[in-house]
Amino acid sequence: MYAVVGCNECAAMWLLADPRTSDSAQCPRCGKTHRTAKLKRFFESDDREAAREARAALLAKKRDESAAFAKIDHVSELERAVDEAGIDDREYLEASGIDADAVDEAGARAEGGGSGSRSRTEVVRDAVEAVDDPTEERVVAHASERGVPAETAREILTRLARRGELSESGGRYRAL
Repeated sequence: MYAVVGCNECAAMWLLADPRTSDSAQCPRCGKTHRTAKLKRFFESDDREAAREARAALLAKKRDESAAFAKIDHVSELERAVDEAGIDDREYLEASGIDADAVDEAGARAEGGGSGSRSRTEVVRDAVEAVDDPTEERVVAHASERGVPAETAREILTRLARRGELSESGGRYRAL
């Protein structure tokens, strides 16, 4: 179950997974902790994509852009169109005279390893699922043991929660 909920402090809207079973939720924008039962639920669905679409529609309405939103495709169609549009990164780099393989190798080194290594974001996401009690402290410690600096791991956790890829409730993270 997914619900689109809103913060009464900063008016942010986000997806909340399992709103019926979690006691509290933290606003991804301002950090205020809310009792889940008291959060206003603008939309509920068992389908995550339907909840994402409803959140997008609500945000468009909030900005008086409902007419423009009605003209665009579903979020998943837009993502596919973006993937198909323009040239890919490799083609762009090579057209600019840059060695794309060298860029890939530099990226792998920056992410903390050679080819086949996991990105920092993947390491943090894996840590959420790997630790028994996925609090920020434990997830950061797990990711740090695997080469992700602690501050970077915290930033990635925040970013993943804001994007709706993780949920945080009662100080515990869960992959969606």
